[in-house]
Amino acid sequence: MARKLRMEYPGAIYHVLNRGDRREPIFQDDEDRQGFVAALAEVCGRSGWQVHAYCLMPNHFHLVVETPQLTLVGGMKWLLGTYTGRFNRRHKLFGHLFSGRYKALIVDGSGNGYLRTVCEYVHLNPARAKLLRPAQALREYRWSSWPAFLRAPGKRPEWLRVDRVLGEAGIPKDSTAGRRALELRMEARRGAEEDEGYQPIRRGWFFGEPALKKELLGQMNERLGPEHYGEERQASQGEKAERLVAEELRRRRWTEATLGERNKGDLEKLKVAVRLRKETLMTVAWIAQRLQMGSVANVNTLLYRWRQEKHKN
Repeated sequence: MARKLRMEYPGAIYHVLNRGDRREPIFQDDEDRQGFVAALAEVCGRSGWQVHAYCLMPNHFHLVVETPQLTLVGGMKWLLGTYTGRFNRRHKLFGHLFSGRYKALIVDGSGNGYLRTVCEYVHLNPARAKLLRPAQALREYRWSSWPAFLRAPGKRPEWLRVDRVLGEAGIPKDSTAGRRALELRMEARRGAEEDEGYQPIRRGWFFGEPALKKELLGQMNERLGPEHYGEERQASQGEKAERLVAEELRRRRWTEATLGERNKGDLEKLKVAVRLRKETLMTVAWIAQRLQMGSVANVNTLLYRWRQEKHKN
């Protein structure tokens, strides 16, 4: 079955999300929630994870975890399997609890605000889902890391790390005043938390600087196999195709403007199109637009004639 590629590297940060099977609840009561947090603490001890944020919702959970070693896949396997086993034994059930594979969005931890934004998104979930009344403070939702963020360092779990979020929020010291400033900032975000800045977190595979994304795409392209699919493959193939086009332009000493100056059926353009079809998964529509070769029908006709000539020879 097709699946998404798991990109792992030392020090990677991920926004991890998984839902209940058929979107059913994964927590029946507070004891279950306490059990999940206990399992999370255990996996941090086993895998070396550092948690930047978490939030437990009725039928899904969010984690923002940093992995100093390559432990995302192994840690998630242990966490989901252990919690499922304990849940089933407690409630005298059996079978799957979670739905399919978990989502793991790579988050840029360079200090440019991406980690802070993802953690805000996670901590705002109870307000977004209307699990809190408008008059209730976010800290009143017990089942996220937000209340612990607002406590003194000695009163937080050892595996919960808040310093990087504080730094990206421009708060220099983990003090009472600093934490109060962070809380005021978060409460202000409740009125604006549906902005478009969160769309890449909801839909993408990566959230961060274009330079890091490009580097990861280069690594990903070497690892993608026929069993992988989705935005990772599409983005990686697009990066590869652009590199190929740039290479062909340099070889011919063409510029981008040259593509528009030459005829739509130019033989040299066609040679580039043939290579793109052979070495990438880009569509004919993409090739027609990128090489300025006119309609899809025109490019298909040219490619067909090219193949026919090759067969004759």
